[in-house]
Amino acid sequence: MNTYTKGFIITALGVLVITPDTLLIRLIEADTWVLAFWRGGLSGLSVLIGFFLLKGRAAPRQIVAMGWPGVWITLIFALGTLCFVFSITHTSVASTLFIVSTSPVFAALISRFFLNEAATLRTWLTILATLTGIAFIASDSVGKGVGTFAGDLAAVGSALSLAATFAIARARKTASMVPATGFAAILSAIAAYVIAPDLLIPSDDWLWVGLLGLVVVPLGFALLTTGPQFLPAPDVSLLLLLEAVFAPLLVWYVLTEYPGDRTLIGGAIVLGAMAISNLIALRSVRR
Repeated sequence: MNTYTKGFIITALGVLVITPDTLLIRLIEADTWVLAFWRGGLSGLSVLIGFFLLKGRAAPRQIVAMGWPGVWITLIFALGTLCFVFSITHTSVASTLFIVSTSPVFAALISRFFLNEAATLRTWLTILATLTGIAFIASDSVGKGVGTFAGDLAAVGSALSLAATFAIARARKTASMVPATGFAAILSAIAAYVIAPDLLIPSDDWLWVGLLGLVVVPLGFALLTTGPQFLPAPDVSLLLLLEAVFAPLLVWYVLTEYPGDRTLIGGAIVLGAMAISNLIALRSVRR
């Protein structure tokens, strides 16, 4: 298996695992910061425990090997996590995911100016096509004024966080940045604890909290953080755009919230653009 294919598979699996994140956040009836505390605390512990179990005695050495890039990812990703939870609870799912999906643009710019890794014409064309599709997805809710300025602004912060995280992980390909996401989640939990009025979760929602904090978030972001070791940061962000298609459809299926005709049209555009882009990339690698 070549490097690009390996990165593609790892990242695609990460996207599939992380997709239920928004649905679970909506299912849990709790204060924003209470939810952020449990989501961050449980997922952070899960990532770090899993890392130590897999790496054994080599774990401390690999954590030190992250160096300053690991510190930056911890700080940036923690802030992005808080922004994402705040945005999901203060604006529509479609609006949040549309704005977060602009991360490929930021990732391409960061890679270009800080890593000297110019994005290909294929990447830029795919960014344009996918953003067009996601604009269709979000247009209904945005046009009806469902979102709030604070929620939308938090989504911008989350998009910048994702782009910077993937770019830094790409720049430090020799070291795994998975532990940094665990530390970031715990840091976000500490910040949320300071703000949260209490730590109470309705008894009926503990199943969703456990699934969110112990499976979806830690496994999803562990895979997504590993992807940039084998795949350019803009391409990782492009694959992450698929969440903006699958998540609203999942919310529709579970909560019977019809996403609208524009969402279905936009989803078809995104899926088509992603399929064409990655088929071209895989063909090029094989050549």
